[in-house]
Parts: sequence; C-alpha cells; structure tokens
Amino acid sequence: MTTYVVTGGAGFIGSNVVRLALAARADLKIIDIDLLTYAGNLENLDGVPQDRHTFIRADITDAEAMDRAVPEGADALINFAAETHVDRSILGPLAFVRTNVLGTQVLLDVARAKGVKRFVQVSTDEVYGSLGPGEPPFTEDRPPAPSSPYAASKAGADLLVLAAHHTYGQDVGITRCSNNYGPYQFPEKLIPLMLSNALEDQPLPIYGDGRQIRDWIHTDDHSRAVLAAIEKGRPGRIYNIGARNERYNIDVVREILRQLGKPESLIRHVTDRPGHDRRYGIDPGRTERELGWRPQVPFEEGLARTIRWYRDHQDWWRRVKDGSYREFYEKWYGNR
Repeated sequence: MTTYVVTGGAGFIGSNVVRLALAARADLKIIDIDLLTYAGNLENLDGVPQDRHTFIRADITDAEAMDRAVPEGADALINFAAETHVDRSILGPLAFVRTNVLGTQVLLDVARAKGVKRFVQVSTDEVYGSLGPGEPPFTEDRPPAPSSPYAASKAGADLLVLAAHHTYGQDVGITRCSNNYGPYQFPEKLIPLMLSNALEDQPLPIYGDGRQIRDWIHTDDHSRAVLAAIEKGRPGRIYNIGARNERYNIDVVREILRQLGKPESLIRHVTDRPGHDRRYGIDPGRTERELGWRPQVPFEEGLARTIRWYRDHQDWWRRVKDGSYREFYEKWYGNR
C-alpha cells in the first residue's frame, strides 16, 4: 500500500484531495491529521473508505504528536494545515505565524527524521503580492512580495521548505494556487459567503468598489494538480496552479445573484480592508508542461455546480455559520 499523510485533511481543499485520491487509487491509504479548528469539519469526509483512512486530531506545531502520527517511510506528506483567512490575519497575526511558519518547520523536521519520501507544501498565489493592470500573470520566478500577515506567513513557510531542500537534500515541492471555490468551502470566503447570505436574503458585503481581480479555479482542478505534484513533481520545484480565469469580484457576485434569481440590491459596499491586493493572476504553464495537468472545469459550469451544492446543503452551511463564526462575522463586518 502507498501511504500519504495529509495535514489539514478536514478542511475545504484538504478533504477534497482526500476524497479524490482515495477514489482514484485502491492501493492508497491516508493518515489524515487535523486540529479541527473553526474551519475543519469531519462532515467534509463523509463517505471516505474508513479501512484506508485514519483520522488523527492533532496540532502540527506539536512535535511529539507529529512524531507519533507520521509513520516511518511514508510516501508523501502533503501540508494543507494552515490559517488562511486574510481578514483574520489582520485581526490576529500571531496565530498565522504559529501555525503556518512554526507548524511547517515541525512537519519538515519530522518528515526528514521519519524518511518520508516527498514533502509537498500547499501554498498560495498571495505570496507574490499584487499585480498591476498590465502586468503578465505570476510565474514561479517572481520573488515573494506578500502584502498581508497571512501571505507573509505562507511566504515564510515556503522559504523554510526550499531551505530544507537546499540544506538537507530533502525531497520537497511547493504548489501555489489561485482562488478556489466549490463544495464544503467555509463561508468566510467570497463565493460561499455571498451564496449563503443571498440564500438567506441577507446583505452581501463587498469590499470597496468590488473590482479586485482574482483567478478562480474549481477545487477539483486544484486537487488534481496537487496529486500530480506528489506523483510527478521535481524535487525543490515550485508549481503554480491556476485556470487563466481572472474576473472582477463584483462580476462573480452579480453572477451568483443572477443564478439564484436574487436582486442586486442585496449588494452592500463596505470599507475596503487594509492593504487589499488589487489583482492576482497565475501562469500555470510549468505545471501544464511538467506535470501533464490541465484545468478541466470551466468557471460557468463549476459555479453553477457550486451554487446547486450550497442550495441543496443548507443544513451544512447553516451549522457552520453558527457560534464562533457568527462572532467573527459581527466583529469584522458589523461596523463597516
């Protein structure tokens, strides 16, 4: 049996990779490590084959717990575990440094000590900073220039991963993806937030003029690229993952309202967040050439599927939006 260790495997993208990988390979077993913070949800893993999936609740910054959880000679460790929301990083940067930087170093050390064959760090296009209107999309050669505490913590983690390769010869790879969307996404991110609010006829808070540009990719396409990086990636290599699908945020929101049959009067422009990057764009050419990967889900199809899923799974997102999330939502948006 092939063994993968997946950290953050109860989150949005991590759980999607777990589901896809186990469905694609009958010879694969996955050890899934997640602390189950506010964004982790075991419901995201419903239906995975339990004989090949082992869940461990643990913190990636706990070196002793990671040493117990990671088996000798595992074929790969894929690190999805991270604090990821820019807004939260502005309110409290230290948690992002702890999980994203310290946690990554702990995992690198344990993976090296346990003889894990490959370490894949799942990063973000936000480490590159913001693009100007006429600039070409990000390539892997662009130096990091993060704008937010979240992006800075991910850039720091990436540098530690590359240092492990150069210093110790550790077999590592980094994937940097554009904005994901799809089922099971926590409703603090743009698409599920707008979807869930619109379904409840609640205001849709849009930062500034809403003309921030993002490159949108369905999580299935991202997951396939990560799996390709595990299987085919070159050691020490960075792989950008994107769908060449740059759109204004406001246009995405209007399309959601159109498909739901809801009025644009639900849109409420709020004060922009500090340091908000204006544009991201990804050039996935290296990933396409070296890994044989291509995005397969057109945005219009993927968005329609996502809208149907959130409409059909209202119990899921209503539960998710209760409690601690509601407290954060009111604190962040309440006075804007």
